[in-house]
Amino acid sequence: MKKTILKTISIVIFLLVSIYSFAQVTKIEAVGMTVRDMNRSIKFYTEVLGFRKISDEELTGSQYESLEGVFGIHMRVVRIQLGDEFIDLIDYLTSGGRSIPEEMRSNDLSFQHIAIVVSDMNRAFTRLKEFNVEYVSTAPQTLPATNVAAAGIKAFYFHDPDNHNLELIYFPNGKGQPKWQVPRGKIFLGIDHTAIGISNTENSLHFYQQLLGFDKKGESWNNGEEQEHLNNIEGASLHITGLRSHAGPGIEFLEYLSPRNGKIYPPDTRADDIWFWQTTLLTNDASILFDKLKYEGYHFLSKGLIRLGAANGRRSNAFIVKDPDGHAMLIKDYF
Repeated sequence: MKKTILKTISIVIFLLVSIYSFAQVTKIEAVGMTVRDMNRSIKFYTEVLGFRKISDEELTGSQYESLEGVFGIHMRVVRIQLGDEFIDLIDYLTSGGRSIPEEMRSNDLSFQHIAIVVSDMNRAFTRLKEFNVEYVSTAPQTLPATNVAAAGIKAFYFHDPDNHNLELIYFPNGKGQPKWQVPRGKIFLGIDHTAIGISNTENSLHFYQQLLGFDKKGESWNNGEEQEHLNNIEGASLHITGLRSHAGPGIEFLEYLSPRNGKIYPPDTRADDIWFWQTTLLTNDASILFDKLKYEGYHFLSKGLIRLGAANGRRSNAFIVKDPDGHAMLIKDYF
């Protein structure tokens, strides 16, 4: 009898582990951002940064209101591509949200950016200057040899027309993914990761690694003059952690060890506010992840698990959940 009970328990544990593994994130499909003027944003990303337009659709109805947590919405969603990666530009046509406050800084927890890989930092920076982009960094920075994990990487922060933070990043030989070393004859190559401001690395690892199934790929502790001028934060000292799923760009944690005076993610944020980003994560079964995150007590923007239709005939279950610091993750499956 005892052996039978133990065997039954083992089978149940195995099945639970299998189910949870099956429901973990398999890919970052796209990184989405809310924009004020779609045509202006398309022009900027395609003409300045070399993205190309993939799709353009308008979405309305109760299912999208329930998904985004905003009543009376009519969204225009344009997907653009650079290399193998995608951005979703989202314009809320019927409910213009709040602009990004001028006082928002790189150490605020609402901070998020995408890191655009370049083949030549000097040529890329010259390109930005030709279009009079607004700087965040004082100039492109080369991380020093004392930072072994990131030595030789060049980076620069700047703003798009809505004041979203963007990063140019150059990887020398031996750094980053191997695909970034393949010559393509282009300045702008693709998106390496999206970076998010966090307050506690362990709390974020529990959410992204333990619950969603991301793999931790590395970490570094960045400080010094170059880091200060990259983030434009005097005295900046960061614990940076990189994670990846099976496909798509990575997610990078930015925990400021100093200064720790960044503002919290505004708790009244709505999806139509311009500082709102939503990162789309694919999974094999959104319902299992929904139940697991609900049991763990995380906050949802969506009013439950939402079934969505699609113009291409594919349907999906989807929901938006906030991570420990308020960043929105749109989790969906296809069936």
